[in-house]
This record gives sequence, C-alpha cells and structure tokens, in this order.
Amino acid sequence: MKVPPHGVAESAGQRAAKRIELIVVAPIDPASKQRFRVSEAPCAHSFPHSELVAHGNCAKIDNRYDAVNITLSISLISGSIDFGARLPPQLSVVDGSRVASPGLDLRARSPAQIAVDGARVALACGAPRFSRGTAGQNDAATWLSIWREDGPGAPTKVKGTFCVVLIDTAARNAILATDRFGVHPICYSSFGNRFRFADRADSVLPRKEQTIDPQAIYDYLYFHVIPAPRTIFKGVQRLRAAHTLFADGTAARQTRYWSPSFIECSSESLNDLAVEFRRLLREAVARESTSARVGSFLSGGTDSSTIAGVLRGVAGTSIPTFSIGFEAEGYDEIAYARIASSHFGTDHHEYYVTPADLISGIPLVAAEYDQPFGNSSVLPTYYCAKAARECGVDVLLAGDGGDELFGGNTRYAKQQLFGLYERVPAWLRSAVIEPLLFRFPGVDRVAITRKAASYVRQAMVEMPDRMETYNLLDRFEPAAMFEDDFLRSIDVQDPLAHQRDTFRETRGASLVNRMLAYDWNFTLADNDLPKVVGATGLAGVSARFPMLADEVVDFSLALPSHLKVRNLQLRYFFKQALREFLPHEIIKKKKHGFGLPFGLWLSRDESLRAFAAESLQRLRDQGIVRHRFTQGLLHGRVAEHPAYYGEMVWILMMLSEWNRSRARSYDDDAARLATAR
Repeated sequence: MKVPPHGVAESAGQRAAKRIELIVVAPIDPASKQRFRVSEAPCAHSFPHSELVAHGNCAKIDNRYDAVNITLSISLISGSIDFGARLPPQLSVVDGSRVASPGLDLRARSPAQIAVDGARVALACGAPRFSRGTAGQNDAATWLSIWREDGPGAPTKVKGTFCVVLIDTAARNAILATDRFGVHPICYSSFGNRFRFADRADSVLPRKEQTIDPQAIYDYLYFHVIPAPRTIFKGVQRLRAAHTLFADGTAARQTRYWSPSFIECSSESLNDLAVEFRRLLREAVARESTSARVGSFLSGGTDSSTIAGVLRGVAGTSIPTFSIGFEAEGYDEIAYARIASSHFGTDHHEYYVTPADLISGIPLVAAEYDQPFGNSSVLPTYYCAKAARECGVDVLLAGDGGDELFGGNTRYAKQQLFGLYERVPAWLRSAVIEPLLFRFPGVDRVAITRKAASYVRQAMVEMPDRMETYNLLDRFEPAAMFEDDFLRSIDVQDPLAHQRDTFRETRGASLVNRMLAYDWNFTLADNDLPKVVGATGLAGVSARFPMLADEVVDFSLALPSHLKVRNLQLRYFFKQALREFLPHEIIKKKKHGFGLPFGLWLSRDESLRAFAAESLQRLRDQGIVRHRFTQGLLHGRVAEHPAYYGEMVWILMMLSEWNRSRARSYDDDAARLATAR
C-alpha cells in the first residue's frame, strides 16, 4: 500500500526554498518505530539508502545529506457501512485490525483498537477510563461490555478522553461518541443507506467525492477554525464534544449525552475547597504521567506552571519542561518560565522561534490538519513539542482548560462589567442615559462622555454577540474582501447564529458560567485542544490535559461563579488555592501563553513577507479573496497595526497552505515519479 505524504518541509535553518517530496512504499503504523523503505520523487538530492522511522504521526529521514520531516497524517479509525446491504450476523477481525464483509469495511490502526462480539463491533481510540472492565480486555472489548449493559447510554459511564464507534449489524445501526471536550474527534457522512466515518475529516469520503464547502471557508475566516459540526467538506460533519450520534440508514442524529450543570452555592470553606482542588489536580497529573518519558509545557503562565510544579512533586525528581521564546519585545515570556523552573527545580529547555522557522514550518503544520486551522500559536507549540521529542520525551502535559474552568480570560471580567448596565432600570436607560449620550451635541468631544457612550454602545449589544465586537471580519466590508461568486455562496450571519445557539444551551447559569460553557465549545473543543493535539502529534509526542480530568471539571462546576471571577478579579479561587505553591511573580503576571509575533515579523522580515505574499496570491487565484484586498492588507493595514491585521494575513495564509497541501495529491506525485523514470 502506498501512503502519500501530506507535505514535506526541511528543518529550521535549512534552505526553505528547496522542497523534497517522498513517497512511502509501505504501510505505516503510527504506534511503532518500525523502519520502512522509501522511494523519492524528483528533487535536488537522492536518498537511495534512506529509511523512514515513524513516530506517531511524524516521521524523520536521517542521512548524511540532510534531515527532513514528512507528515504522515492517517486515520486511526475509519469505516463504511451500507445499511441497505445484507450485513453479516457474525463478525470476525482480520489481522487484528479489520472487519470486512459485503456492505461493511471497518479499520483500526494502532494505537486504536477493534473488537467484535457476534453482530456487534467496536472501534475505539484515546485514553478512556472505565469504572468496570474485564482483565485482559482491550478498550474496544470493554466498550462492547458496557454497551451490552447500558445500551446507548454507554458513553455516560466512561471518563477520560476517547472516541468510539459501536456498530450492530443485526439491529442495523451505529453509535458514535466523543469525550466531553472532543479531544479525540470523530467525523462522518450519511447519504441514504451509506454511512462513513473516520477520525479525520479528510478521510471520511474518497478524495474524488470530496467537495469544499464555501460556508466552511467563511466560518474559518470568522473563527480562525471551523467549529463543529461543520467541516471543510460538504456532507461531512464532525461530532460535537460530549455528543453521541445515532445512525441507521434513515437518519443521523447528534444528541448531547453530557451537559455542564453549574452550582452557585457551596457550604464548604475556601480552605476546604482549596485542599480538595489540589488533591484532585495531583491525582489527575499522576494518572497522566505514567510514561517513563513525560515532560511538561512551561510558558510561564499560571496553568503551565501549575502543571509543571505538580508533575515535579508527583515524580519526586526533576522533570523536563519546555518553553518557547521570541526575539520580539512584548512577546517573550521566557523570564517567567525560568522563574517557575527555578522554583520547582525542573530540567528546563528553551527554543527561540525565528521568522525562518515560520517559513519552513508553516507548510508542514498546515498540511498536518484535516481542514484549515488558523490558531497562530500552533507553530510555537509545534517547535516546543519538537524540542521535547529531541530530548527523548514522548508525553507532554499541557495546562489547557484552566482559564475556561476557573475564569481566567480577560473577557469574563470585561463582559461582567458590561453586564452591569443591564441592571439599570430600562426607563432610565431609554429615557435619559441613551438620549443624552447619543443625541446630545458635542458628547464625542469630551473624553469622559465619549468613553461613556462607547461603554453603553457595547453594553447594549446582547450576548454572545458582544464578545465578537472586535472580530476581524467586522473590520471589512464583505463585498470589498470577497469575490462575488464566493460571497453569493455563503451566509455571513451563519457564524453568529451558531454562537447564539451554543450560548443558549446553558440558560439559567450565571453570566460567567455561561461564558465558560460557551468557551468549552469554541475555545477548547474547536481551537486550543486541536492546536495542541495536532502540533504535538506532528512532532511525534502525545499531549495530555490534566486540567480537563472529569473530576477536576466536576469540581469546577460546583464552584460558585463569584469565586471564579470576584469583583472583576480573574481566577480568584485558583490563585488563592495555589498562592503558597506558585511563585509570587507567576500569580501576579498577566496572561500571555505562546503568542506569536507574526505581524511584527511580517512588517520587518522580507523573506517572511515574500512567503506570505506568494501564499495570498494563490488564495486569490482560487476565487475567494479579492486581489485588491490582499494587497491593501499586506502593504497598508499591517503597517498600521501589525499585531491586529497580521492575524488576518496569518489565517488567510494558513488557508492557502492547507489548500496547497491538498493539491499535492498522490496521483500527481506518482505521475511525476513515473515521468522521471
């Protein structure tokens, strides 16, 4: 079996212009370190004796000429079912990885698992935690046992991170499920009797049947990712976090199996709550650190510092930590990472990302994802994970989730402040305040009234619309940005409707908790978690998220919202609980993370600017964005505000690079290879 590469890029510091394309001529097992022979498409060098070593979804070729990375993005689980066919009543697994019969073709690639029980089959991947199970069973077999006892409610009995597909050929139905935060995604398509699924959107349908959805492109430009359930491909959906899907050939219905239930009252003292929180977090870190080669991200922020410190305590010895720095004023947080490392006594490693790293890394990272992905911190995350892999680490603990569980994002306090206006009597607002600020001459010439008018204008916008006040797309007229044909094919109001529907799912909770639940979807499940999982997977490292352990999440649900954000103070409880654990400087610092100075570098580095210009030119040629818009963006707007408008260049560029990676199809590569011979 020939597996086509999704993209190739040289390591940082090598000539970015040179492109080396390789065709793997052996099946790839992402869990193994088996060696594979490769043949090479035409390029500047030949590697007649090279061998491929697979590490997760990444492989490296080492030889006396160069060291190049090649992306091996393949699905761990995939399958197709024809519910109109005569499905067999007894199933069997072939070669430990496949169930195949007329109307049914199911595959699981290690580390995913497959198991059968009569007419039932389960495909599973991730790290599920079962309350019961049979010794010696693999995860898929345990899923079958729980399904037998609990039916469609089986996912409610399982903790941890997972995706699972449960098929009953006798009943002619299938159930798909993913964990609370969708750490392990599952995608599907349903047309008539034909039902297909895979853990990657680009593996659900055969390539010849894949069609790009223009609305998904617009959603991507709006959110910088494509939120579930939509994917980049028409007819392919991604199962939302904490949802199950039931399919039987007549319908495919997503239903939520777990919803956050927030509790606003607690009889426990702050000290008792702090003790319980520290215990749960330590247990979560201990569960996720069973690997002999485990390390931790360490940005110097509250969450990563906490995870690194707890891991150090659990290990009882120094543990490796990894940080990313930038030679750019206002972006480099290495100093705080060093403070945390010194405080806890970790074996600290640092890597400084450069513009040259972006040029070599962007094509590689863009191609790793099954659809366009525009979170700019994915590049620093990749280089951080790559450094960890080079140090022998195979598991990295991440602090993602702390902000969204315990109220750490600035907008939580900001929106609370706007929410105060809603408490003003309606008659006073409409009869006095608003006429005074919006109709009285000269108001905009006085600083205090101008600020008051701005505050009221934003406060008048209902949630969640108010959180999108500064969305990049709102800064441009759609007709000036997009080509006419593209604009006619989309609904510019669709993203906002999706946000409103999501916000309404947690009616009855406080404003803070409603924003948290909202971010569990758009910030965690759709954005930050895929960022870390994709970037670490590309580097050959597995990412784990102790903050998102079920027990820690349940604890946060029972924590009153006034302890999360108190008098506009973010993370009040979290910082009180850890004030004797974390360094004082970390407790007091502002949130930052692995923010990338892309806009700044774009305005200063000619090579990066040329790379971006070429990328945006390709996007214009695809009939999406107007040439005048991209030119004005690159040569005007970025100079005005590099950080803000540079973000728009970034998301357009990542869309272009993802499209480019798809264009390098296996058929094209094979044709070039045949011609060369």
